[in-house]
Amino acid sequence: MPGLIGKKIGMTSVFSEEGKNIPCTILEVGPCTVTQIKTEKADGYNAVQIGFEVQKDHRMTKALKGHFTKANSPMLKKLVEFSSFDEVKLGDTLTTELFEEGDFVEVVGTSKGKGFQGVVKRHGFKGVNDATHGQHNRQRHPGSIGAASYPARVFKGMRMGGQMGNARVKIENLRVVKVLADRNLILVNGAVPGANNSYITIEK
Repeated sequence: MPGLIGKKIGMTSVFSEEGKNIPCTILEVGPCTVTQIKTEKADGYNAVQIGFEVQKDHRMTKALKGHFTKANSPMLKKLVEFSSFDEVKLGDTLTTELFEEGDFVEVVGTSKGKGFQGVVKRHGFKGVNDATHGQHNRQRHPGSIGAASYPARVFKGMRMGGQMGNARVKIENLRVVKVLADRNLILVNGAVPGANNSYITIEK
């Protein structure tokens, strides 16, 4: 199940051969460099580490400089491990050739952070009754959250106000509509979590 690191660029739409307008997310994917191959014997598990997006040398620590030099790789900003991969070698460059039009992929990103939100925005609550009958300050409140002497506590997982967004989100079964290999772009049918220019990973 090979994968690559990329960036969410934005949204667009393309027309299919049947004339249907398909909403798409534009992903800049790769080129990625294999920076480390982890093995059961040396590291305790098998994985392949790849890097994405070139970084200036003076912004890297000495430890990372040595890490990339050993892999015969340029200095890279983003590193991600994949547990399973085809046969690759240290320093190999991976591109959009891993994906073809019609493939179904899963994309992982970090959703937009929305700060502390109440139950109406966060969970879709209606609020406490209507604005009539003396309700002047309760429209967006959660209402009762528990019982009395039994169970005398609030159950875990109770839907309440709190931090919303800024979480790891995986979207599965997104169809690859178009691959623009010369520009390292992949267009997938559907929405991808995160803001524009945020990092994503894409796997088959």
